[in-house]
Amino acid sequence: MDVYSKRKYLIIGLFSLTALIIVIRLFTIQVMDPSYKISAENNVLRRVVNFPARGLIYDRNGKLLVFNQAAYDVLITPREMKSFDTLAFCRIVGVEKEELAKEIKTARSYSMYKPSAVIKQLSSQTYAVLQEQLFKYPGFFIQARTLRQFPSKMAAHVLGYIGEVDQKGIDNSAYYESGDYIGKSGIEKSYEAELRGVKGISYMMVDVHNMPKGSFEQGRLDTAAVIGKNLTSTLNADLQSYGEQLLAGKVGSIVAIEPETGEILVLASSPTFDPGLFIGRERSKNYAKLLNDPYKPMLNRAITSSYPPGSTFKIANALIGLEEGVLQTVRYSCQGPGSSPIKCTHNHETPLGLISAIRESCNAFFWQAFKAEINHYPSPAEGLEAFRNFLLEMGIGKKIGGDLYSETSGSIPTISYYDKYFGAGRWNSLTIRSLSIGQGELLLTPLQLSNMVSLIANRGYYISPHLVKNIQNYDGTQRVLQFDKHTVDAGRENYEMIVQGMEQVVENGTARLSAKIDSVIICGKTGTIQNPHGEAHSAFVAFGPKINPKIAIAVYIENGVWGARYAAPIASLIIEKYLKGKISPRRQHFEDEMFNSDLISTMKVEAGD
Repeated sequence: MDVYSKRKYLIIGLFSLTALIIVIRLFTIQVMDPSYKISAENNVLRRVVNFPARGLIYDRNGKLLVFNQAAYDVLITPREMKSFDTLAFCRIVGVEKEELAKEIKTARSYSMYKPSAVIKQLSSQTYAVLQEQLFKYPGFFIQARTLRQFPSKMAAHVLGYIGEVDQKGIDNSAYYESGDYIGKSGIEKSYEAELRGVKGISYMMVDVHNMPKGSFEQGRLDTAAVIGKNLTSTLNADLQSYGEQLLAGKVGSIVAIEPETGEILVLASSPTFDPGLFIGRERSKNYAKLLNDPYKPMLNRAITSSYPPGSTFKIANALIGLEEGVLQTVRYSCQGPGSSPIKCTHNHETPLGLISAIRESCNAFFWQAFKAEINHYPSPAEGLEAFRNFLLEMGIGKKIGGDLYSETSGSIPTISYYDKYFGAGRWNSLTIRSLSIGQGELLLTPLQLSNMVSLIANRGYYISPHLVKNIQNYDGTQRVLQFDKHTVDAGRENYEMIVQGMEQVVENGTARLSAKIDSVIICGKTGTIQNPHGEAHSAFVAFGPKINPKIAIAVYIENGVWGARYAAPIASLIIEKYLKGKISPRRQHFEDEMFNSDLISTMKVEAGD
């Protein structure tokens, strides 16, 4: 009997303990946790997300590049839905019945209790009409948000666009929920955390007719949205627009940098696209169309395309030779287009020293310089490793941008690459001689070319190229961004030799007819890059003025025939426009020709399109 009595008390005790736990839990939920009131009265309460306006983006001179415009999403809470006139609703919002049914099904599969967006980016006009009729559609409500707008169509690759966050973005951050927007490319992506602001939450009372009746508990549970921070970019909007006009009808890119600061003045890629195509109800169709365009307008060729640099690379080769001590006083002979391991493009003075070799872009000279650089070491492998390390120090063959999220690194071939291709110990400077003139396996981005010439312009240093100058703090002050300074100590006198050679290129060398500017000394280097798929590519790097340089630039035009044909005129026009504010009458024909030339149409005709 005692055994059964003990069991009885044990069971009673367990039930009592369980009941006590339940009571405590209910008290905690219902009394201590205010969120219970929201869930318990969900039929009359609505949680509304207040999306902050994204920060504005300006150019370096205060010109507005990106601003916001109001838009509205239609959301549903599936469990609150009742039968409604589907056709009438679809007529108001301008969607097909099948599309609405699909979105409602998706919302139900996501959650019956949580709101989901079923129609996005309604215009203000459509919102006004729907708002008056919303009482007829239980479970539906409208949520305001802002969309990006652009005063002009320029700088699409730089500014980027926003889009709906994917599941990976949701999983990687506690901030985002399904239906939120996030920066997808460009500055919008690189500075997402600063631009997005902070979402606010409001709890609204709603009557049986689906109409708001005021704040819940006088707004004590509400949190205010915090707008995003404004950014000042490094771009010169007028110069950027001018550069894009010069690139129209061509496949290529322009990167112009202020050498002293590393601030990017122009970053243009062609073909480009209208950033406004990613706004509104047609954005998905527009994205698919751009993605399937054979000329890849969404590709930012300035920072993601890697090309052989051609003869523009000879200034890097020269700097290495000077640093290694094998070029200071040496003179090499050239047989012109005649027999040689690497033929030259034309006849000129011979033998010649470094400054003349840069002026004439002598292939034979730079091949012999490269051979001396590699053979300066006990083995070709050690020579290539030293050559490669110096290029990396110059910012070549690695990512260098301070805030460029999609930048690629280019490529400098390694010892292991040649060992695999030719066999260990079975290659030498002659085997890899194409590197000496910027061909073969060497690949650079236009950004790296512009940075390379910034290094020369500065006579030994560069600041990591970047697109944003400062961020506006909430108290109205500005946070000026700082980026790394990289020093390449190769001797001031060695840089000056290269600068003299580049000056000669423009004064009386390969760019004398296409790049010379009145009253401004420009230092440049042309490049004509072999292309097995068609016309050669055209490249030109330059800086100006010679003393206290204000702009360094790289232009790369695919199928541009030769360096002085398209790249050099475009680069010099941008330099002249930036330094002098206008193009001189003497050079107006260059501007007219660049504006009107259409290489893309020519390529289409040749391809039989």
